[in-house]
Amino acid sequence: MLFLNPRATRADYPAELSAIMNIAQAHQSREWLSSWRGIHPNATPLYDLPDAAARCQVGRLCLKDESVRSHLGSFKALGAPIALVRQILRLHPDFEPAAILAGRYAQALRGYTVISATDGNHGRGLAAAAQDAGCRCVIVLHAHVSPEREQAIAAYGADIVRIAGNYDESVHEATRLAAAHGWQVVADTSYDGYEDIPRDVMQGYGAIAAEIVEQTSAQRGRAGTFTHVFLQGGVGGMAAGLASYFWEYHGPQRPRFISVEPAQADCLLQSAIQGRPAKATGTVDSVMAGLACGETSPLAWRFLQPCVDVFMTIEDEQAIEAMRALAQGSERDTPIVAGESGVAGLAALEWLRSDPQRSEQVGLTAESRVLIISTEGATAPREYTRLVGQSAEQVLQRQQAWQAAHSLQTQPA
Repeated sequence: MLFLNPRATRADYPAELSAIMNIAQAHQSREWLSSWRGIHPNATPLYDLPDAAARCQVGRLCLKDESVRSHLGSFKALGAPIALVRQILRLHPDFEPAAILAGRYAQALRGYTVISATDGNHGRGLAAAAQDAGCRCVIVLHAHVSPEREQAIAAYGADIVRIAGNYDESVHEATRLAAAHGWQVVADTSYDGYEDIPRDVMQGYGAIAAEIVEQTSAQRGRAGTFTHVFLQGGVGGMAAGLASYFWEYHGPQRPRFISVEPAQADCLLQSAIQGRPAKATGTVDSVMAGLACGETSPLAWRFLQPCVDVFMTIEDEQAIEAMRALAQGSERDTPIVAGESGVAGLAALEWLRSDPQRSEQVGLTAESRVLIISTEGATAPREYTRLVGQSAEQVLQRQQAWQAAHSLQTQPA
């Protein structure tokens, strides 16, 4: 489904939004995380995919590969860890920010417990950060989170609580447990009276946009390299974190933003239709586990409503085909390991370009320059192998061979 947002504007980044999230805070978060062992020090690759661009009939297609951001395998390594750091600083303002995840204050934090619900990647990021900081972590998982993802979270020392419901019910259970035991919720979705930590999570994602600006030599206040940017939906946090950065940086010359989510977890699209944060209309059970969210984050919606131009949904089968296409690579495109949620942008682009009317509605032409974000790698390796027909290790071996043969430059000129 496709919905053109009548409330999207092209103006300077509003002061009221800048007071909540801004480039300066994004850079501070990036600096604080730079010394954490859970983050690789270099920017993640920005790949040119000329064959995929030709297939989609666009002028240029670039993919930002967040699978190599961290050993955690996803962009979530930027969100929960920095939110934990900022929350600890509220309690201990004398702590040195960069030293928190180095474990320097582990003794002082031994009695501190954080909790969150997750579809997988957020919980894994929080568990890893809590383990390094020295505090306890409890993670609530719903029925559709695979045992493989549970094991990946538990490997970082988190205590796991299982519930029978869906993601949104796991969010409510985490809130209940926190109130009952005096624990601190570190979630990536907001609700009434709970906005500071979700804001910190979203602000952390701004590091991705900052790297893209650097990698493309963009100039502030001017149109950048890309005319269209596809952003994964979920509760809206990742989309808000990146869109707000690009909006503040480019101003009225910002690219066109397109939000993508599973058809059965269409909370952002429904929010756009209704003009307020809304719930999904489907089962919220998708192979795109990281995007299987039923309720829009009200805080994220404050940023998305005025700047996302198009809201759309895709089917699970489209995501699986996109996973296979990226894994296969081509003569001019390096093979890429992209997980179920990571391929949403490519799947959406292919669907839009398969119909001239849809393309015209969103302004896609043969001259368009498109950015997609692969938000995760094979965070559930067995599931990845089942869906793609080859393992992530096999794809990475072919990627290494391809890049060696092509002397790949990962940062487009």
